[in-house]
Amino acid sequence: MNNEIKRPLEGVVVLEFSQFLAGPVAGLRLSDLGARVIKIEKPEVGDLCRYIYLSDTNLSGDNSLFHAINRNKESFVADLKNSEDLERVKKLISKADIITQNFRPGVIERIGLDYEKAKKINPKIVYGSITGYGDKGPWKDLPGQDLLAQSRSGLVWLNGNGDGAPTPMGLAAADMFAGHFLVQGLVAAMFKVLKTNEGSHVQTSLIEAMLDFQFEVLTTYLNNGKRKPKRSNYNNAHAYLAAPYGIYKTSDGYIAISMTPVPKLGELLKLESIQHYTDQKTWFTKRDEIKKLIGDLIVTNTTQNWLDILEPAGVWCSEVLEWDKMIEHEGFKVIDMLQRIKRFDGLDIETLRCPIRFNNEVYKSEIAAPLIGQHTEQISKEFSL
Repeated sequence: MNNEIKRPLEGVVVLEFSQFLAGPVAGLRLSDLGARVIKIEKPEVGDLCRYIYLSDTNLSGDNSLFHAINRNKESFVADLKNSEDLERVKKLISKADIITQNFRPGVIERIGLDYEKAKKINPKIVYGSITGYGDKGPWKDLPGQDLLAQSRSGLVWLNGNGDGAPTPMGLAAADMFAGHFLVQGLVAAMFKVLKTNEGSHVQTSLIEAMLDFQFEVLTTYLNNGKRKPKRSNYNNAHAYLAAPYGIYKTSDGYIAISMTPVPKLGELLKLESIQHYTDQKTWFTKRDEIKKLIGDLIVTNTTQNWLDILEPAGVWCSEVLEWDKMIEHEGFKVIDMLQRIKRFDGLDIETLRCPIRFNNEVYKSEIAAPLIGQHTEQISKEFSL
């Protein structure tokens, strides 16, 4: 990649008063796109995400999660309860373009750095806030934690087999989506600044992100008499989609089969027991029955055997890859998603790059997540704090 490529957000200064996942995810993407992201961290403690361990992997004092989300950022320490530090931060705000914060409702107001205060310092500031459930209503003071937001949104209920327990997604989906939605709003607000010289307060929450994630199925629910979908008891994958949609166990792994006419699938698999389901309505009303018949056959042979039959016939299907096989696959290698990030203290780790390409160029950066306060002195001099 040409390291001289000018990224679209170069010259934009972001102050990140965010910790854990949702706010820093937004900062990560802004940084990937060229913005200068300065994390405002508490002295000695820093972002509490530094201490949340997904495994027993410690990378130069911080966990892998912190390094993944906070690469290519700078760290400025400030005690926001200290009047002198607060004044220095206000000077930074006067020269910044974007602020992100994900404190609980009311906290940033008590500190004195809420949007109304910030825009008096800098009328063009674009101010992004992420909460758990918004700033009003009975949920507003509840913990804004990913699993809880997934659960309250109905998403967990939607997942899993119909006769089994609700199933959460295997990652922090609410945090990730909220962070990405905030970036969309922040970039839109930057366009407004260019046209009007006025800033904006961009707001989202974990619950709003999870609800929007379900907009397709919730719209169906709202307009079909509010009839809840029935999850398939056998290999459920999408509560609103009929057989054969699902993931099937093979003799040596799993295969995903998407939408395809049931009789056609029966012919290809030489499975006479499903070839008579010619009425499309039965693909849903008899969904479990049909999928069980398919599953009983699929398990008798290898994944590759079934791919060799289905793929040439145009059936939408895929091997279910675990990470080790996925990373070794040429399909993964050709998109060049991996990068190494490094730090002066010897830290050298592998992670993923920004997934957005401009003019077919990928954006990578070797700059690792900062040590607590690593850039405080440099930033103080630069901004005359």
